[in-house]
Amino acid sequence: MCLIAFALAQPPRYQLVLVANRDEFRNRPASPAGFWPDAPHVLAGRDLQAGGSWLGVTTGGKVAAVTNYRDARQQVLAPPSRGGLVADYLRDDTMSAADLRGHLERHGNNYDGFNLLYGSWRELHYFTNRGGGSGPVAAGVHGLSNHLLDTHWPKVVVARDRLTSLLQQADLDPGELARSLAEPFPFADELLPDTGIGPERERFLSPLFITGELYATRSTTVLLVSRDGEVTFMEQYHDQPAREQSFAFRLAEGTGQ
Repeated sequence: MCLIAFALAQPPRYQLVLVANRDEFRNRPASPAGFWPDAPHVLAGRDLQAGGSWLGVTTGGKVAAVTNYRDARQQVLAPPSRGGLVADYLRDDTMSAADLRGHLERHGNNYDGFNLLYGSWRELHYFTNRGGGSGPVAAGVHGLSNHLLDTHWPKVVVARDRLTSLLQQADLDPGELARSLAEPFPFADELLPDTGIGPERERFLSPLFITGELYATRSTTVLLVSRDGEVTFMEQYHDQPAREQSFAFRLAEGTGQ
């Protein structure tokens, strides 16, 4: 997952609104979102190479999403999959946000650079193993890409501003939220960060929606959770054959975690 815009406890009807693009190499096998046969309470896409996920929700209201932290100068030898953090947290009903935070503090440096959003539909937390301000996420509208939370990269600023504008509507259209991250145009070179990968690569990765032959935006996900626990999960799967699917359910009673 490489671009996320989300709002927590912000609009009047929804407790959580999230829209995200997953950018990945085209040859990395993955399955579209669905309820997992081995963990039926988990709704998420699945990385078929390492078994993890990039974004998911559970019928009990847990939420998690991961993005890579872009820094060509910092690599771990044979690291575990960062997507495993999402999958393990969602799969294990007994793992609390505090449990995961403890694991991250002890073992986070075993992974390549990452950002993790985790918690529940009512309360999200942020963790990065690259020295940023980990902790509870404040109510409001936020953006996350391949640097720290709310870093002022052009794509993050645009995604966050567009979500802020859409939140003025009483009823949110998942398709319109997805379209807000659908532009494939690069930003001007003078606006781009320097993450050590060179100007050409920075330019290639700068659009909200990436369209490369080998590396591209492969799916867009929208997650809406109303204040009374109604969940809408929509995924546009951009691999061929392209498809769109939606799921709707009410969170189980007692999921105010």
